[in-house]
Amino acid sequence: MRDAPAVDAVDLDETGWLLDADTGEPVPEHRLRDHFAERLAPPAWATDLLVYVHGWQTSPRSAHRTAERLLTLTRDTRAAAPDRYPALADGGFSPWCVVVRWPSSSRLTPAGYRGIRDRAHAMGARDGNGHAAHVLARLLGYLDATRADPRAAPVLANRDGQYLHLMGHSFGCRLVCEAVQWAAEARLDDTLGWSAGDDSPSRPFTVDSMLLFQMAARRDAFLSLFPHLLPSDTHDGAPLRGPVVTTYSRHDRATGFWHLRAERQSGIGHSGIGPAPAPMFTTRLLPPDEPYPFSALDHRFVNVDASDVYVRGGRLNPAGAHSDHVRPESAHLLLTLANHSR
Repeated sequence: MRDAPAVDAVDLDETGWLLDADTGEPVPEHRLRDHFAERLAPPAWATDLLVYVHGWQTSPRSAHRTAERLLTLTRDTRAAAPDRYPALADGGFSPWCVVVRWPSSSRLTPAGYRGIRDRAHAMGARDGNGHAAHVLARLLGYLDATRADPRAAPVLANRDGQYLHLMGHSFGCRLVCEAVQWAAEARLDDTLGWSAGDDSPSRPFTVDSMLLFQMAARRDAFLSLFPHLLPSDTHDGAPLRGPVVTTYSRHDRATGFWHLRAERQSGIGHSGIGPAPAPMFTTRLLPPDEPYPFSALDHRFVNVDASDVYVRGGRLNPAGAHSDHVRPESAHLLLTLANHSR
């Protein structure tokens, strides 16, 4: 029996620091873990823990509603064809989502877009006054420490484990990546460690999948901004067990037309990841009645072409289809990643 809502939320200020939901005041550093424990205890009924960081032009209420819609779509999509996700049959799929909300509203203009880009960068930057990477890394560490360990469960079962999936949209994808990278580099005791993660016993904290919708970042971001998400000669611990999966659509004007003028190249949300520190695989966003082969997603980086699906936005919408990711096809992709995580 469920004893917690399926969607909870935390709020960050313009610097990325956590705010108390009751008082609106910043939570002191020494109170972070206690605050998470008081507000965000993973419910026992949850099989999968999701963390969703919203993007540009999203109010707190809209962010919460988007997460609820995504969970409803996953429920309906799985109910329509449970045999399509066989690994979810044994332990089931009962997701619990934490929405990370941050001040992302601006005018619908190129200047407004650049302003939120700069804010997201400042919030996540670890060489200035940005705190989002630190706070989110602590949140992920808390969730990992308090969830039941999926490695204790039998193969293809989830009776004793809870899986952890990260999702971001637009500029929220930057905050997700900064948090994971910060956790990996800092090697905190209470932070982050598919086939690539099993040989990293020094990293007990692992993320089972990372799904980034219409990411607002340069195509070379995983080289220039987030180079340490994966093992390397200098960073041997992998915080990610599963793949980094990004969607893109040529109908996304925000990360196409505007991003091209802001950063002299189109964004990932328009054209997909470009140069990356590991081999790339590209596939298309499939309808719910078409299964993804395991081989299509079992890669370090996966570009998912959603140009035939993410099309809504209208000619008068300056952002185009930038926010058209709340779709059954997206739920199918999320369910598939959860299925393949088992």
